[in-house]
Amino acid sequence: MILLISVIAVFAVFFLMIMVADCNRFVIRNYRCKSKALKKDGTIILLSDLHNKSFGKNNEKLLTEIERIQPDMIWIAGDMYTSVKGGDTSAAKALVCTLAARYPVYYGNGNHEHKTRLYPEYFGAMYQEYADVLKTAGIRHLVNEKISLPSFNMDIYGIEIEREYYGKFKSVKMDVSYLEALLGKADPSRFSVLIAHNPDYFETYVKWGANLVVSGHVHGGLMRLPYLGGVISPAFKLFPVYDGGEFEKDGAVMILSRGLGTHTLPIRIFNPGELVVIRMTQS
Repeated sequence: MILLISVIAVFAVFFLMIMVADCNRFVIRNYRCKSKALKKDGTIILLSDLHNKSFGKNNEKLLTEIERIQPDMIWIAGDMYTSVKGGDTSAAKALVCTLAARYPVYYGNGNHEHKTRLYPEYFGAMYQEYADVLKTAGIRHLVNEKISLPSFNMDIYGIEIEREYYGKFKSVKMDVSYLEALLGKADPSRFSVLIAHNPDYFETYVKWGANLVVSGHVHGGLMRLPYLGGVISPAFKLFPVYDGGEFEKDGAVMILSRGLGTHTLPIRIFNPGELVVIRMTQS
């Protein structure tokens, strides 16, 4: 019995050490996206699920790596802060404003931004103050709208879906008509990028016309196991199909970030934060 308790204690300490380390570090993941529809090449940094985390003072470690990569633009896939009454958004504000002074930034909301926008009677002015900061910084905050980049022959859409699509223990079907009502129809002559926080609807995004989807939300499944991948999704699905990485469907691609921070369950085991780099090429 003493031996068993000792073994359990050793494993508990080991996993605790991994968790503390992975919650406070990030790795760089590189992806390449090819399309003949693009008019020129470009390098994009994808950020997601910061949850007001700071890697070093004023996120200096994150900013140093981004500066080293020298991207053409920054895409943000939501949940840069956490929807907690009276919660802090200062690290998220400081990071996005610093980035906006150096690069074009395109920002799509996650479920946490959406929640604070919907319920100002509970969260106060958290969302509006944050959105005002983004606007002042010159960030293109895409809430069910798009921006066209003619030099790339690219349209970037940011979608904010309703809370029912983030339900626990269940999946709500999403029709293409729902996306079209929010965004209109994708132009097949242009390369369409969809910033969509929730990856669960990748197949519907593809049917709508997205060539590239960038997502977050799942945090890599909190803990990752060899051959099995992420353990659990925010909807409490075990071993979710979309947990992190690159996925392909009918010629379209989704790049799913495992995020940078944590909330509610501050767990990352064999699952450090991610700074995602996407190299866009014409061939």
